[in-house]
Amino acid sequence: MIYVCDMLQIDFPIIQGGMGNISNAQLTAAVSEAGGLGTIGCGTLPPDEVEKIIMETKRLTNRNFAINIAISVSPYVKELIGLVLKHKIPIVSLSAGNPTPYIPVLQENGVTVIALVASVQHARKAEAAGADILVAEGFEAAGINSNLELTTFTLIPQIVKNVTVPVIAAGGIGDGKGLAAALMLGASGVQIGTRLIATKEAPFHDRYKQNLVDASDTETILIGRSIGRLRRILKTPYAMKLKELEESGMSLEQYSELTSELKHIKGAIEGDMENGFINSGQIAGLIENIPSVKELFASLMEEAENQLNRTMQEFKSMLTDKQN
Repeated sequence: MIYVCDMLQIDFPIIQGGMGNISNAQLTAAVSEAGGLGTIGCGTLPPDEVEKIIMETKRLTNRNFAINIAISVSPYVKELIGLVLKHKIPIVSLSAGNPTPYIPVLQENGVTVIALVASVQHARKAEAAGADILVAEGFEAAGINSNLELTTFTLIPQIVKNVTVPVIAAGGIGDGKGLAAALMLGASGVQIGTRLIATKEAPFHDRYKQNLVDASDTETILIGRSIGRLRRILKTPYAMKLKELEESGMSLEQYSELTSELKHIKGAIEGDMENGFINSGQIAGLIENIPSVKELFASLMEEAENQLNRTMQEFKSMLTDKQN
């Protein structure tokens, strides 16, 4: 944990998940200012839009932040790497594709590379390609998801067992107990996304935030399984419409159109839940308030510390009782 914080020059082992086309400087900077690693998700944004977010983020914080490039999603991967080098971004996370071709040029320029993986096989390949850190994401996570459908609880210890680089846990983590559990599984930190949506600095529609606060434990659904393009979203009128359309038969072309970034923006930014969707991980049921990012991180760290101390005390007590 300390090693990852040193590598990334952050105070807490908490990384912001890439949020694609709804990424913004305000939340990215707030995460970094609060002691975590803020992340700009490039999604399908053109390079000039990404550059504007980079410049605004630099205006708002002097602390490290990362750029997430979704390799198979963005049509501008080479241009985005050019922006990383131009603006001397110290950390890049590569997801949704093979990171191998892009790692050498990044590392030659002093960039720390994080690779998102969803299986032991992916993890081994990413480590062999030279990734400095791995983010292992279970299918509890929000948004575009792995078709392998491995849970975080099973995924983390298997990946930790098979690689030597630090592993960050993602998917289904939204409070201090989740952070403590990830560390107990061998992770060096956590990546969170959904929980950061419901914060004061996140410039998303109030309906998005309130839907997360009001959500129950069964409030998310998976769509796209029949097409091999899994996405986890929150139950909304539009989400249920998508589910019905898929059950009646939906082509990949139709699915892509109905789950485009424009539809996500309509839900997340405009608050139109009848004509757009909102991503959400399964931790939505744990969200009860809308704190500042700084307040959230303080709560996460305090709860994790208390939980780890309590667990260790109870475990030691149990061992002592057995020995007597």
